[in-house]
Amino acid sequence: MADYRKGYEFYRQMSEKHGLEPINFHYFILNLSQEQLDAYNDEHAKATGVEIEYEVF
Repeated sequence: MADYRKGYEFYRQMSEKHGLEPINFHYFILNLSQEQLDAYNDEHAKATGVEIEYEVF
């Protein structure tokens, strides 16, 4: 969950930088697409050597 929090913080900072109101963390997580989760899974595996699988249900 800490990785998602980092992603959310980046999203929040960019939203505020551009004068947009960010959605809250709960909705941020609920609105991640399977494509976004797959990209995260791939990057995490490359960076750590550990494969994980997050899925949208």
